Amino acid sequence: MTLHFWRKDKEDKGIQKVYGNLKTLKAFEIKSLLKLYRRKIPSDTVITQDLCREMSFLSRQMGIQVGILINRHGLIEYVIAGDVDGISLPREIRTRTHPGRLQGLRFIHTHLNNLALSHEDLMDLAMIRFDLIYAITVSEPGEPIAAYGAHIMPRDNTSSSIWHILDPVPPHEIRLPFDGFISDLEEKLAATHLHQKVKKTNQDRAFLIGTFPQLSGDSKIRFDEFKDLARAAHVSIVDTVIQKRPKPDPKFVIGKGKLSQIAIDAFSMDVNLLIFYHELSPSQARAISDFTGIRVIDRTQLILDIFAQRAKTKEGKIQVELAQLKYNMPRLVGANPSLSRLAGGIGTRGPGETKLEVDRRRARQRIDRLENEISKIRKKREVTRHQRRKKFIPVISIIGYTNSGKSTLLNTLTKSSVFVANMPFATLDPSSKRLRFPKDFDVIITDTVGFLRELPKELKAAFMATLEELDDADLLVEVVDLSDPFIEDKIQSVEVILTDLGLATKPRARAFNKADLISPVLAETLAKRYGGIAISALNKSSLGPLIEKMQGFFSNSN
Repeated sequence: MTLHFWRKDKEDKGIQKVYGNLKTLKAFEIKSLLKLYRRKIPSDTVITQDLCREMSFLSRQMGIQVGILINRHGLIEYVIAGDVDGISLPREIRTRTHPGRLQGLRFIHTHLNNLALSHEDLMDLAMIRFDLIYAITVSEPGEPIAAYGAHIMPRDNTSSSIWHILDPVPPHEIRLPFDGFISDLEEKLAATHLHQKVKKTNQDRAFLIGTFPQLSGDSKIRFDEFKDLARAAHVSIVDTVIQKRPKPDPKFVIGKGKLSQIAIDAFSMDVNLLIFYHELSPSQARAISDFTGIRVIDRTQLILDIFAQRAKTKEGKIQVELAQLKYNMPRLVGANPSLSRLAGGIGTRGPGETKLEVDRRRARQRIDRLENEISKIRKKREVTRHQRRKKFIPVISIIGYTNSGKSTLLNTLTKSSVFVANMPFATLDPSSKRLRFPKDFDVIITDTVGFLRELPKELKAAFMATLEELDDADLLVEVVDLSDPFIEDKIQSVEVILTDLGLATKPRARAFNKADLISPVLAETLAKRYGGIAISALNKSSLGPLIEKMQGFFSNSN
């Protein structure tokens, strides 16, 4: 068990708190450790020889690692007692600093095993951004032997390392002029950061992280689509990490070692967001965020954010908010452990609700209200559909994978101006327009939200009202992107989704869009293979065969 000690403030040298199992150390040993607070280190000195000797003696006498954190005024802010193999740092200092600055603390600690800086030492140096870190090896009699040091270094094109390891020296030969060294180092770090800094925008700078049992073509398709979703959410992708792993780590998804390296790279590249392809449990999200000090979301939250950005109508906004609330409800527990109610017993019960319970109750009430709104919308839609059936107005629904060109086709067929963009879920709210065929009869043609593989269950439930329109469609027009290199995978994904919705047997016509982006021979070959028609939704003259097929379906039906 590790003990942490620190001062109340710079003036008061009394001890504020003692953490840990006090039985691990005797009272006189704790008192000896607390005497270290009385030491003052000159501003141009890393550590004095006397302080090195005192720490080494105490470390050997107690059989534990002893560490101190010294600020730039030469005052010891923390005294830390570890065990024989390691030492844990106070959570309070694990705050994120500016990429061009250091923490303002140097960490000096002892090693009883005559080993140099450990991997954990270097991780702490990089993630906490210490001014310096030194490990002092200790002899059997309790004398300091050697000092192993390292410091952060500016990243450039010649080196990918974020730290520089100093040559080991006897502790009394640490002659680094500390104040001048730190001033010069921070100046270089700040200059490097300014040189590398991108134009300031409101975009999040993110790492995209995915784990897959096999790094196959299928995993590449999934991860490429993941990147498209991030761009659609206006995220700046700084780097991507793909890991082959039979199953995700139960705590950190990708493992502690890999996460440590990601955290280091994130700090050096000014990354403020980690996005995981794997859906995170509340405890995983919290553990990763606590460990890295960086905001963490998963693919589901990313999609919810895209939907929140795209929803324009009242109905769409209600559906998105409902999905977000249902997703976040179980995560209220992990958001702040101090909000949860303590186990029963004297002194643990209160006269009212905890803040967590109030938040949960309000969320449940809001969900109930939104579900009532959704119910009203469904009833209103049912009335509209009933009126259409009474008037015998046929309905065509345009379906397909997201970003395949559904809205563009609707605009060209009906001379509309529905918003379109080359990104997933550019349009979220369904649009219905009237289309007149050459044989002088009208149909209602409806654009629907794009399909996506592994759509989060919260969104499936929330948008079921939107997809209910497909039940009443007389004909489905499936739009397929001919220019997509993974066209067969997307066709199969749409087939699976239609089967899940019970629509696989619904009459369907396939329109193979973006034929202008590939060779005409290949376009016709692919269209014929799947019994479809090659078109370009941007070119009305290419839509003749599709219009004839749709018109012929209704003529034959009558």
